[in-house]
Amino acid sequence: MRHVYECPMRWADLDLLGHVNNVTYVDYLQEARVDLLRHHGPAATAQTGLVEGVVVVRHEVRYVAPLLFEAETVSIEVWVTEVRAASFTLAYEVFHEGDDGERRVYLRASTLLTPYVFATERPRRLAPEERAALEPYLEPAEAVRTRRVEPVRDELGHYPVHVRFSDVDVYGHTNNVKYFEYFQEARIRLFERLWSDLGSFGERPPVVVAQTDVDYAVPILLRPEPYDAWSWISHVGTTSMTIEGEICDGDTVLSRARVVVVFLDPATGRPAAPPEDYAERLRAAAEQATRTS
Repeated sequence: MRHVYECPMRWADLDLLGHVNNVTYVDYLQEARVDLLRHHGPAATAQTGLVEGVVVVRHEVRYVAPLLFEAETVSIEVWVTEVRAASFTLAYEVFHEGDDGERRVYLRASTLLTPYVFATERPRRLAPEERAALEPYLEPAEAVRTRRVEPVRDELGHYPVHVRFSDVDVYGHTNNVKYFEYFQEARIRLFERLWSDLGSFGERPPVVVAQTDVDYAVPILLRPEPYDAWSWISHVGTTSMTIEGEICDGDTVLSRARVVVVFLDPATGRPAAPPEDYAERLRAAAEQATRTS
């Protein structure tokens, strides 16, 4: 069984290309997840515990097609792919369905969550009634794990993360959605620096995000001092590249990310190789990152 949530869209959700921004999708997923946990399941106590007492451990998000603004809602299916002793995994599909029943899919994703006791800042095991609330939605699927890479910390990829008061949730932690924004800002800063190294070279080619994986290790808290975000290029393909990143507090890693972006031809909107001078600069940055790590 799958839960379906009709998610309202906002004009502010759009990016410069007129598409729903890649970061906003994670907000949609959060709304769908809360709707599932709040309104379904046989035990009200289990629903309350899972709604108000879980933390996100990992997001895996794959962008399938651009979503444009519409006055109507966008549909999100949510189901469970794994239930373990102290964690569970949800899967999502974001789509519109036509009158003919044909589905236009925009995004597929999964979220690993763990029940959490915020008073003691420690995870806990799922209660039997919570497992019973999740099991009707269970469709087992094999987990996919990406490889770990050595971090690269140099000034080219450094970005200070300033936490805003509005970034913090009711638990006093930075909301999991905001991490995607932090990594996006850090990634854009890296792109700007790499492009500026080429001098006057026209307009930088547009990119779209194809995949984002984020791991949450330690909560980010509100404070006056910024945290350090580090981004580096780990792979450059013909029409795409992979950017790895970390957010740190000194030597403590708070979160990690892996993002795949695709270069676009501005005229056609299709994947295309970037200008060769820029591609060479990106490959050089990737090679430097490999040597540094």
